[in-house]
Amino acid sequence: MARLKQAAAHVLLVSVFLCLNSSLNLMNKWALGHAGFRFPFLLSSCHMAFSFAVLAPVALLRGGEQHRRTLARQWGGILAIGAFMALNIALNNISLLDISLSLNQIIRSAIPVVASLMAMLIESKVPSSQEAASLLVISLGVMLAVWQGALSGKPYAIAFCMAATICNGGFMTVSSKLMSEKLDVVRLGFYVAPVSLACLFPFFLMYELDAFSAYWPANRRIAAAIMLLSSLVAVCYNLAHSLMIKHISAVATTVVGEFKILALIVLSAFLLGERSEFTAKMTAGCVLALLGFGWYSQTKLAEATREQQRREAPRSE
Repeated sequence: MARLKQAAAHVLLVSVFLCLNSSLNLMNKWALGHAGFRFPFLLSSCHMAFSFAVLAPVALLRGGEQHRRTLARQWGGILAIGAFMALNIALNNISLLDISLSLNQIIRSAIPVVASLMAMLIESKVPSSQEAASLLVISLGVMLAVWQGALSGKPYAIAFCMAATICNGGFMTVSSKLMSEKLDVVRLGFYVAPVSLACLFPFFLMYELDAFSAYWPANRRIAAAIMLLSSLVAVCYNLAHSLMIKHISAVATTVVGEFKILALIVLSAFLLGERSEFTAKMTAGCVLALLGFGWYSQTKLAEATREQQRREAPRSE
């Protein structure tokens, strides 16, 4: 019964995570593309500032002494998470200036493999050969599925995109490590937000300030609405993302993200009348990724069963 409740809780968490992830992606895409709010560094900075402001009243209920002890013990990890998060956003956005979107997505599709490698380095969690192979199959399948158009990019942009992917894996892995040491998701978000804001805001000043100064006077209402609404969704998404990492694991969270990408590709083909754009290469990629998802799920279920049997063995004796 307990395992059934846990499974139901995980299904609910994954569903909420996917809904918030899709909502935030769609809102950001609309704002940065169709609404003319072309200031990704400012938008991400707003998300961090809003997150800090919203979480502060809850986090500060614990009292200053507990925060002092936590920061004294885990300040290095908190700084690393904030920097990884900011660099992931910044380097990826800069790379998009001189790299094709297709190549960017292909590189970013390697995140499950990167997260697994980072878990080995940071948490000493060595995956089984079955798990490692399934993650590789998933990544290769999604790479094929998202491969559309020319694969072009300047060397610096490719390097930045690869670095952003590594930072993404580092952010998730260090988050997992800190939360395994009894740091809850509210305090994690509260501590990390100002660090990420301090890292992101200089990019806004460097790349976007002049353009935003010209944009703001004629678009105050729409700009304010975009910053407020997307920040509200972002803080909910960041909490759900941290809960996913805490309760399901960083690597499994990346696998869920890959599944979402694949699901969007398939749904857009069949529900939005884009079947003609669904090439043989995309079909092969989807099939390969689905095989990888099945393999990964079977591997994790087998590991969970063996772990349960080990726990119950002493009781039977």
